[in-house]
Amino acid sequence: MYKLVAVFFAAMIGSLVAQQADIVRYENDNTGLGNFRYFFEQTDGTRHEQIGELRNAGTENAYVVLRGFYSYVAPDGVLRVVKYVADENGYQPEEGEGPGALPPSAAASLLG
Repeated sequence: MYKLVAVFFAAMIGSLVAQQADIVRYENDNTGLGNFRYFFEQTDGTRHEQIGELRNAGTENAYVVLRGFYSYVAPDGVLRVVKYVADENGYQPEEGEGPGALPPSAAASLLG
């Protein structure tokens, strides 16, 4: 699970470097105890929000469930949105595109 998260973050950082966009908003709430939330938005419209929730804390079966979305404007000018969950069942993306692909309530629903 942690390898999957590391690969995902590496891919996101790679896209940040390739685009050379400025970050216009950044939030990071991490207690260091397993649960976290972060969000960023760039000048090119790229956004990413992720929430992590520790499950089975204090046991040898502890793991973090990740929920989030990222969005970007593709070279064809279409807004691409990917919502995802990564849990004991693996990485589960759900892709959408175009205006309205991520309704305002979707981001709120990620927060529970």
